Amino acid sequence: MNWLHDLSYFFGGIFLSNAIPHFVSGTMGRPFQSPFAKPRGEGLSSSTVNVLWGFANFVLAYLLIVCVGQFDIHAAQMMISLGLGALLIALFAARHFGRFHGGNLHTDHS
Repeated sequence: MNWLHDLSYFFGGIFLSNAIPHFVSGTMGRPFQSPFAKPRGEGLSSSTVNVLWGFANFVLAYLLIVCVGQFDIHAAQMMISLGLGALLIALFAARHFGRFHGGNLHTDHS
């Protein structure tokens, strides 16, 4: 398999995972951080901006996953590339946005 296809699926996973919080926050009518806010990535953007940004991420994910090579959901290497991209951006987002929403606070459940 072509390593460029793997790279495309990896970035497709990144865009797919990144689309979810923006699109969901926007459709719930909630502001959320976006690259268009001030300060960039920290300030809040309107729900409309987040719906549009989330949708753009879905389109980019589609183009990178479906329109490159012959993506097969049953092919482990392809799914690992996609899943790794999705996981890494999700972990980054959890840490980054957790600073603003209390998600990085350690709680002791003992």
